[in-house]
Formats: sequence, C-alpha cells, structure tokens
Amino acid sequence: MKKRLVGLLALLASTATFAATPWQKISHPIAGSPQSIGAFSNGCIVGAHELPLNDPRYQVMRQDQRRYFGHPDLVSFIQRLSNQSTQLGLGTLLIGDMGMAAGGRFSSGHASHQSGLDVDIFLQLPKARWTSAQLLKPQALDLVASDNQHVVPRLWQPEISSLIKLAAKDNDVTRIFVNPAIKQQLCLDAGAERDWLRKVRPWFAHRAHMHVRLRCPADSLECQDQPLPPPGDGCGAELQSWFAPPAPGERPPKKKTPPPLPASCQALLDEHVL
Repeated sequence: MKKRLVGLLALLASTATFAATPWQKISHPIAGSPQSIGAFSNGCIVGAHELPLNDPRYQVMRQDQRRYFGHPDLVSFIQRLSNQSTQLGLGTLLIGDMGMAAGGRFSSGHASHQSGLDVDIFLQLPKARWTSAQLLKPQALDLVASDNQHVVPRLWQPEISSLIKLAAKDNDVTRIFVNPAIKQQLCLDAGAERDWLRKVRPWFAHRAHMHVRLRCPADSLECQDQPLPPPGDGCGAELQSWFAPPAPGERPPKKKTPPPLPASCQALLDEHVL
C-alpha cells in the first residue's frame, strides 16, 4: 500500500500543471562553470549547454518551449546515443524535454528535469525526418495496450529494445523510466545478457518515451544523486507488483507543496529574476 501511494503521489507531481514559474523568465544559461545543483526534482543548473537543434542524427520536438538545455554531459550523451543509433540503422532519435536554460521547475509536464541531467527520448525512431509542423505538435505513439498489461504487438519493434539497451549500457546513465508494460516486454526480449535491465525502472505513464537520467557529474559538488537501483534485473515480483489491482478504498494522496529550493538555486533566482 505504501509503495503504491508513494507512486500515485509521484504521478500527480509528474503530470500536474503548475502556475508559471520564475525559472521560465530565464531565457539564457547562467554564465559559469557547468554545475548541476540540488536534486533532479528540486534543483537548477549553472553553465547549461544548448543541444544543437540542427543535426542529421536526431530531431528536437516542441522547440518553441525551449526545453533543450542541460549539463554538457547530457548533451554529450544525446549526441553519443544518436551516433550509435545512426550507425546501427535504428532510425532518427526524437528528443523531447531536457530542461530550461537555468533548470528549475517547469510550469507543466514534469516534477523532475530540474538539474540538467534528464531527457525524454521518444520510442518511434522514424526512418524519414519529420517536418517542422510534426515536430511542433508531435503525435506520440502509444506503445501500451488498452489493458495496461502489454505492449501493442504491431507497434513494438526490435529497434526499440536495441535503443533502450544502448542507453542503459552507457556509463553516465543511472536510470531509465518506462511504462511497466514496456519494461515487461524488455524482460521478455533480453535473452541472456540482462545486467542493463537493472537501470530500466517501471514508472507511471511513459507509454511513448523513455526518460533517461544521468548520474551527478563528479565536479558538481552540490548535486544530489539517487541511490543505485536494487540488484537484479527487476523482472520478477517487483515488476509484477505494478500490475496488481488497487487495494479496496485506496485513494491518491493530496498533492504536496514543492520543498524549498537549495540555497544556491534560490540565490540564483534572487540575482537573475526576483
């Protein structure tokens, strides 16, 4: 029960729509040595880099929202993964949200993506490049069946497993969040090589994309990492618990007020916005 309630609270936080936040007023990265500060769901970034928007190996969706900034480690990871994908002929990567110019809390869509170390990568892998109109208003491909227990067989392609595996095997990656049904299909597809599955974590929603999270950079002394995932491939009882029906009378908890910002992030806001 406790685990499910915690998960429901996280779902509320990740899908909620907030009022405009002061972080949106910062349109350009804060000058300085790149530093991810605070936690993934309560932090900011100094010296963020912009992901180059014109690259033959990937395309950036919803560019008008300007959520394509991150720590240089994140930019390097996206370029590295897209290069591997191109070499293997998997298709063009579709890059969703990274973070804002100084990180911080979004007005909608995410509770995390605040410290420049998170990116959403969609699992469509088109062979032909999308038009500007398609990128501006993308139609996400829902890979999960209506029963929420399985992927849609006609939509699931081997390239999807290959892409997630490539990302999970990257040394900078600590977690990849996908829908439980997608995790289950990865477990079925994996074969004997299964160590990488430890990083792939089932989570609510995430029916069309993977949310990749990097470890804190070694020189970001105020960055707060998460504990390592539990040992094992996560394909047993832990995964099956996500498919259990809700307990009778179970209700989602009320949304919590965001915690206070780390002092360095508050100082950054005070200097540049407030």
